Amino acid sequence: MAPPTPSSHRPRKKHKLPGSVPGSNNSLILSSGNEKSFPAFPLVSFLWAGRAGVSQWLILPLILMAVGLFRWAVSLWGYSGFQVPPMHGDFEAQRHWMELTIHLPISKWYIYDLQYWGLDYPPLTAYHSWLLGKVGSLFDPAWFALDSSRGIEHPDLKVYMRATVFVSEYFIYIPAIVTFLRRYTRAQGVHAWSSSIALVAILMQPATILVDHGHFQYNTVMLGLVVASLDAILAGRMLWACIFFVGALGFKQMALYYAPIMFSFLLGVCFFPHIRILRLICISVVTLAAFAVLFAPLLLGAIGEEAHAAQASMPLPPLLEALPLAANQKSWVYGPVFQMAQVIHRVFPFARGLFEDKVANAWCAIHTFYKLNRFPAALLQRVSLGATLASIFIPSVVIFRHPRPSLLLLALSCAAWGFFLFSFQVHEKSVLLPLLPMTLLLASDGGLSKETRAWVGWANLLGVWTLYPLLKRDELRIPYFVITLLWAYLMALPPTSLETYRSRPSSEQSTVALEPHLLTKLVHMAFYAAMIGWHLVEAFVPPPASKPDLWVVLNVLIGAAGFGLAYLWCLWKLITQSRRIDEEIEAEASRKKKE
Repeated sequence: MAPPTPSSHRPRKKHKLPGSVPGSNNSLILSSGNEKSFPAFPLVSFLWAGRAGVSQWLILPLILMAVGLFRWAVSLWGYSGFQVPPMHGDFEAQRHWMELTIHLPISKWYIYDLQYWGLDYPPLTAYHSWLLGKVGSLFDPAWFALDSSRGIEHPDLKVYMRATVFVSEYFIYIPAIVTFLRRYTRAQGVHAWSSSIALVAILMQPATILVDHGHFQYNTVMLGLVVASLDAILAGRMLWACIFFVGALGFKQMALYYAPIMFSFLLGVCFFPHIRILRLICISVVTLAAFAVLFAPLLLGAIGEEAHAAQASMPLPPLLEALPLAANQKSWVYGPVFQMAQVIHRVFPFARGLFEDKVANAWCAIHTFYKLNRFPAALLQRVSLGATLASIFIPSVVIFRHPRPSLLLLALSCAAWGFFLFSFQVHEKSVLLPLLPMTLLLASDGGLSKETRAWVGWANLLGVWTLYPLLKRDELRIPYFVITLLWAYLMALPPTSLETYRSRPSSEQSTVALEPHLLTKLVHMAFYAAMIGWHLVEAFVPPPASKPDLWVVLNVLIGAAGFGLAYLWCLWKLITQSRRIDEEIEAEASRKKKE
C-alpha cells in the first residue's frame, strides 16, 4: 500500500500585533494594574475579536452590513424640500434632472426651464441622472413624467430615490474606500486589525451620512471617484488616476477643491526624482482624452436642426457674449460651442455673488462685522481668487517638490480647507471635501493615536455641527444627534467621553506616545463647550426679533474659526513631514558620499 501523500494544506498562521512603535496604530490596547488588557476606545471593543487575525473576508461583510444599516435608518427621516413648495429642495432637484434627461434631447438638458431647477452640474451627473431615471421609469413612469411630475412626494418614489443613493454609494464610494485603505495601510505598515477599525470610523463619518442619506445628495459618487484616483496613485497607475479624477470633476465641480494638489502631484512625479517627459505627455494626453469622452455626447448632441432651433430661442451664454468675435449661428461649429459655453455658465454661477447662504467660511464671518456687499462683484471675485490661491500655494509647492503618496492626504486636506474658507460661492455641504482626506488620515501610521484621532474627530464633529441649521430645516434633528453622538462615542470623543484627551500608558509601552498637546486640549475643549452651549441656547432661547438669524451667525463664526485651525494643523503636519523627507534625503546623500 502506497504511503499517504503529504497534505498540501497549511494551517493558517495566527497573526500577532507587532511590537508597538511610536506612531503605530497598534497601540489600541490599554492595560490595568493586573496586566489585563482592554480596548483603548469603544470602536476597538466592537472589533476586539478580530485582533488575533480573523480573516478580512469575514470582518468586511459585517462592517458593510452595519454601516449600511445606519445609512438606511437615516434615510427613513425627512429630506430637503419635503412639503416645501414651490421648489421642494434638493430631493426634487435630483428627481427633476432624471425627469428632463430621459425625456428631452441632450441639446436641451442645460437650457430647459432654468427657473425650475435647471441642470447646473457637470455632464457625468446628467448621465447618472439619465440612468437612474430610466431605471425608475420601469417601476412607475409617473414618477418622472415631464413637467406633470414636479413636486411629487409619493412614498414609493422616496424609497426608490433613497435606494439610488445607497446603491450608488455601494457601487463606487465604498469599494473605493475599501481598496484604498488596503493598499494605503500596507504601504504605511499598519496592521489589518487597525485598518478595519479605521474603515469603520471612516464609513461612519456623520456628515457624509447625514448629507447624502438624510438631506439627499450624491456626494459620495464624486468622493468615491477621488478616492479611486488616490488608490490608482498608490498602485503606481498614474493614467488611471487621471481618468478617475476627471470623472470626479465631471460629476461635481466641487472636486476642483482637490485639483491643484492632484495637478501638482502628477506634475511632480514627471520631474522628481528624474525628468520623465514621456510620462508627462501620456498624463496630458489621457487627461484631455478623458475630458473629450466626457463631453462628447453633449457636443455631438448639439449638432443638428433641432438643437439649432432650441439654441436660437435662448440668449447667448455670457462666455460667448464676452468673445470679441461675432458668433456665426449658421456654422456647424456654433452648436457645440454654444453647448460648451452654456454648460460652463451653468456649472460656475459667478453671477450669484460671493456667497448665497450663511456658511462657516471666512467671507460670511467677515460679512458679519463688515458688510462685503458694498464692494463690486468683480472686486470680490478677484479678492476671493487671490485669497484662495494664497491658501493653497504652500501645499501645492510641497507636493510638487515631494510627490510622495504619504503626503497626499495632508496636502489635499490643506487645499480643500483653503477652498472652503476663501473660495467663491461655497455651500455648507462643501465641508465634506476637506473632511474626506482628513478622515482618511485615521488609516495612516499613527492615525488612531490620540493626537490624530483628537484632531480628525474634532474637525468632523465641528463640521457636522455647522450643518445643523441645514439639517434642522429638513427635520433631521434626531438622526443628527444619534449619528453624531454615536460616532463621538465610538471614537471616545466629547461630549460622550474624555478618553482621547486623557493620558494613559498602553499595554505595550511604558510611556505615552502621540498624546494631544496641552494647548490642543484647551482649544478643543473650548470649542466643544461652545458647541454644546450653542445647542442649549438655540433650543431654549429664542433669538431677538431684530436679529432672527443670531444663532446661525454665531454658528458661522465658531465654525469658521475652527476650520481655520484645522487648516493650520494640516499645513503644519504637511510641512513637518516634508522636512523629515528632506532630512532623510540629505542623510542618504551623505551616506553615499562616505561610501
